[in-house]
Amino acid sequence: MRLNGQAFIVLAAVTIIVILYATGQVAPAESAREAQVRIWLAARATGLTALLLLTAQVVLGLTLSHPTNQSTWKLSKRLFPWHENLFVFILSFLAVHVVFLVLDPYAGVGIGGALVPGLSSYRTVPVAVGVVALYALVVTGLTARYPRRLPSGWWLKLHRFSIVVLVAAWFHGVLAGTDSQAFLPAYIGMGGAVLAAAVYRYWVVRRTRPVRARPPAAATTAQPSSSLNGPLSAATRPATARPTIGGTDG
Repeated sequence: MRLNGQAFIVLAAVTIIVILYATGQVAPAESAREAQVRIWLAARATGLTALLLLTAQVVLGLTLSHPTNQSTWKLSKRLFPWHENLFVFILSFLAVHVVFLVLDPYAGVGIGGALVPGLSSYRTVPVAVGVVALYALVVTGLTARYPRRLPSGWWLKLHRFSIVVLVAAWFHGVLAGTDSQAFLPAYIGMGGAVLAAAVYRYWVVRRTRPVRARPPAAATTAQPSSSLNGPLSAATRPATARPTIGGTDG
């Protein structure tokens, strides 16, 4: 089922409310320490969740475009709604992730660093990579939902760029997080899943691609001139079939 614009906004709003409730942002903090760290923890959790959902979306896309899916698996009807509608949850988690980083006075990101690459005082380059990945994700996601508004051939080029978005988001998470070492197995698992799906897809495409027939080799020796060398001998005469008349040789 494809979500229309109104349903997309409603689902995103509900998702954000659930995120705020699940991360404990609604209830008052029970201690000063909790009030200090819970925004940062929520920002980290929502960022990791968004990366996990983006990984799932890319893997689903690679599965849908796999040649075997068209001929054998035939999973498009089941998987395509998930592949398309995961975008609303990814954006919702990213929105909360960015807002929490802006509101956290200890994060060192600020509204400038969250919106403009290079303005974050905290780990400037990794945060800038995340900002660029965010903008690229919005572009690839919106163009995927409205492909008819693009010039011919542009949709596929932009959609293939989503793998680059995922790689940038992956590096952002690994390099920007202070607790990346603890979540290293999760990062390796997400990266390995996408790499395996991509390699398997393009390996099958390459294997099943038809091999172009080679053109016949040109003759390397020219036919001798009868005026200089006389008639061709039987050994050098081209082996051509003689015409038959009435079923016997003439």
